[in-house]
Amino acid sequence: MHLLRGRRKGKPYHVFSHFRSENIIQHLQIRTMNMSNNCNVTNLELYHHVRLIEFALYNLIFFFGALCNALALWVFFFKIKKWTETKVYVINLVFADFFVVCNLPSMVYLLWNRSPRDELCQFSETMYFINMVVSIYIVSFISIDRYIAIKHPLKARTFRSPSKAALLCGLLWVSVIIGATLQLWQRHATRCFQKDTTAPTTLSLLLILFIFTLPLAILTFCSTEVIRNLETCLNRNSPEEKLIQKAIHIIYANLIVFLVCFLPACLGLVARFIMETIGTTCFLLQVMKNFSSVTRCIATSNCCLDSICYYFVTKEFHEAFPLPKPSTEKTDQINPLQTHTC
Repeated sequence: MHLLRGRRKGKPYHVFSHFRSENIIQHLQIRTMNMSNNCNVTNLELYHHVRLIEFALYNLIFFFGALCNALALWVFFFKIKKWTETKVYVINLVFADFFVVCNLPSMVYLLWNRSPRDELCQFSETMYFINMVVSIYIVSFISIDRYIAIKHPLKARTFRSPSKAALLCGLLWVSVIIGATLQLWQRHATRCFQKDTTAPTTLSLLLILFIFTLPLAILTFCSTEVIRNLETCLNRNSPEEKLIQKAIHIIYANLIVFLVCFLPACLGLVARFIMETIGTTCFLLQVMKNFSSVTRCIATSNCCLDSICYYFVTKEFHEAFPLPKPSTEKTDQINPLQTHTC
């Protein structure tokens, strides 16, 4: 075959060879972009040790979550009689976490057996998603309630009341239930709790934005402002200094718990969205699938860690800003920090 020759900077080159090289490069680029699309995600398996870790963590979460949340429900309904904003929020948080715990046995069964996405799977997915989202936003509501009570005590009487807290929680439950039901029941997938396609979806970005980024921004802002206000109240000669320091430490602990539980899952969603957008290999998709399984366990553990914070959430500001107690007042009632500041 006769080859055309040309010159570039005094050196001969093959025109056909040049075109052939460009075609090869374009072919490799297209092949790389399509590798993830050609990958059968349904057949990707979890590593054996990841399955064991997942199974062990879910069993621990179920045991301690059921114990702690059942105890919390007993305390709030039978030991604490007075209804306050904080009690309303925390009871909704307990219910959300308790529903996650109750859903764990079916969830583990479906995951372990790689069950098809039937009616039981759809119900389990919906229950898990609804209560995890509600739990995240209730934590944000508690932070906003703290912020209003501390930073804007004069407006607290207007914005804070048990009935308004109950209305806000009710709207949250209804909105999340409707959104999750419409989305999850229309989602097409072969396996339970899995994503079959590698195409990037708008849902992934919405999950990152509204389920983690927005609550984290609210929690960080409110916690930072409350801590800053409490620190200005510190007085070395004040007998309440240790109580205020304790309240500050608890707020820090709540923020750290939120980050530890949900930041890995959020990073996993971001990484997967990037991989699906630019294209990747089946091996990396399998690694991401294993990583997502572990981060889902860590996020689910939040239903146990919330239980540890229940007592502190209802007592910390009562201790930091103690009020005179009438002799007839019960010691087990919650003081919601009505409008008291430094």
